[in-house]
Amino acid sequence: MIPQDTVNLILDTARIEDVIGDFVTLKRRGGSYVACCPFHNEKTPSFYVTPSKGIFKCFGCGKAGSAVGFVMEYEHLSYVEALKYLARKYHIEVVEQEESAEDLLRRQHSESLMAVSEFAFGFYKEQLSTEEGRTIGYQYFKSRGLEDETIAKYGLGWAPRSKNAFTEAATAKGFKAEYLTETGLCAQWEDNSLHDRFYDRVMFPIHSVSGRVIAFGGRTLLSDKSVAKYVNSKESEIYVKSRSLYGIYFAKNEISKLDKCYLVEGYLDVLSMHQIGITNVVASSGTSLTVEQIRLIKRFTENVTIMYDGDSAGIHAAIRGIGMVLKEGLNVKVVLFPDGDDPDSFARKHTLEQIQDFISTNEQDFIAFKTDHLLDQAGDDPLKKANLINDIADTIAGIPDAVKRSVYVDTCARKFNVESDILFERIRRTREKDEAEEAATRRREAARAERESRREDIPSEFPTATLTPRTIPSGLQAIEENSIVAPSERELLGFVLTDGTTPLKFETDSDFYDPESSPTVAEFIDSALSGDDIEFLNKAYRDTYEAYFALYEEGKSQQEIIKSLLNGEDRTASFVTAHLSEEKYELTVKHFEEALTTRESWLVTFVPKAILTYHNKRLQYRLTTLMAEMASADPARQKEILQEIGKINLMKKKLSEKIGRE
Repeated sequence: MIPQDTVNLILDTARIEDVIGDFVTLKRRGGSYVACCPFHNEKTPSFYVTPSKGIFKCFGCGKAGSAVGFVMEYEHLSYVEALKYLARKYHIEVVEQEESAEDLLRRQHSESLMAVSEFAFGFYKEQLSTEEGRTIGYQYFKSRGLEDETIAKYGLGWAPRSKNAFTEAATAKGFKAEYLTETGLCAQWEDNSLHDRFYDRVMFPIHSVSGRVIAFGGRTLLSDKSVAKYVNSKESEIYVKSRSLYGIYFAKNEISKLDKCYLVEGYLDVLSMHQIGITNVVASSGTSLTVEQIRLIKRFTENVTIMYDGDSAGIHAAIRGIGMVLKEGLNVKVVLFPDGDDPDSFARKHTLEQIQDFISTNEQDFIAFKTDHLLDQAGDDPLKKANLINDIADTIAGIPDAVKRSVYVDTCARKFNVESDILFERIRRTREKDEAEEAATRRREAARAERESRREDIPSEFPTATLTPRTIPSGLQAIEENSIVAPSERELLGFVLTDGTTPLKFETDSDFYDPESSPTVAEFIDSALSGDDIEFLNKAYRDTYEAYFALYEEGKSQQEIIKSLLNGEDRTASFVTAHLSEEKYELTVKHFEEALTTRESWLVTFVPKAILTYHNKRLQYRLTTLMAEMASADPARQKEILQEIGKINLMKKKLSEKIGRE
């Protein structure tokens, strides 16, 4: 395990805007930074990073946390792995203490997959230096114009002709068969023996955004048509093909710097372009372009130029990609290379300046591109021409920004001599249709999520309770088991997390005045709950509450407590703290008019009211459980229930009157 002193050093050193800025392009807005959320698809930025508090928070999907939490979520790492990532970033040496068996088991699986992948990376690189590798693999790379520096930088390699070379090397190193097969580096025969998935192929390692080798692409050099030209790693816990882009680790900084990404199709397209000096290039190799890949690009820029082959397949792929890129809110242009050329071959024939001139001269917006390549097919047929115009209008309809849509409508109207009102009407109908389909999909997904999220573990205090059905939205409500008391529990926990150590100084005529002491907000709330032997019914809030008071009792300051909760290994507590540790209320003019001139006096009024409201909500919850029990109870029990309901209603009435007076 990592010593606590080292953990503290890592957390103190890590700057959240610096860490998240490695993955997302942040734009300053006042004292915070804003971006489109990397965890869900959105058109308008709702992802905020607040350096002063060390918190990120998305107001769209609800994800929130600290720097270490972001790395865990984004890179799918364990807590310890995320700390090590940050340590490497800030050049902090980590000397681990002995791990417990539980800690080891928790992270063993993903680490084992990564270890196998890293071993394979080294193995294939080494094989390129063998006699077979140099004769076949290395000579192939050289024949494609790749220099030694490029081969080394991108870790290109060779998978030997033997179908067992890698398997034997990996098993000799002690790697288990389950990890070798799960990563797809090995396959299993019917007799359970292993053999290499990649053999007699040149190898292209695929890196994650953070630079880890997560997969491979292998190209055969045989001309035999029965042999697949490319074999790619199968998907695993560490590699999802549709979310990966070849070259992204090497290109991300330049993409962000130039605010532009060139999208190509193949490994060699990327390598040749990078080698000549155009390094903001990535490829969707191994798969057709996906929405997830576009969103990955969007983390670094909103400007994409698609650069595909000039043949019919390249044109078709470009047309498909245009609509997808536009729908994700990015700006798209297209460059097609001369028929017979692709980015790889073109780069090997021309200088850097010539390529840059070609791109700037031949970049087209999608209207010009579609017109040039589809109008010829229409000829003089008016119906085909009308279909082309409708096709372009439907593409414009996918653009989320209304201003951009309007500009493109004007361009299209002038180009085809069509009234813009006609195009706008077509776009309106298309958008309404698409929105209706999306709404229907969301309803289906929400219904499915609600079914899956229903809890059977009803709190033992009220064993017959039936929870109120609810739609599970994003954010905190998705982790709440009890929707009746949850708002009040959020309220009280929010007071604890924002003002826990603030003293409450009641007036002498207050019901809560104690001449001997001025309790803090945390002490006052805890005393009110523990005095009635009450604990929160929602586990996430209960655990966070208890974690807070464990630190409070150690004498830590409010700032130290919040920092520990945000960066602790309990990610639920971190998530809840990130959401609730920011002030929910502001002192308004109206409050001042009511003589609440300080936050302390404001707390004196609203903390007791929040406690009373919580008691009222718990009574409401008890009523709900009793009503649910009534239907199946025998007559004697029904009589008892009615008596209890009467008492509860009386208590609720008194509480409501008191709340109204507060």
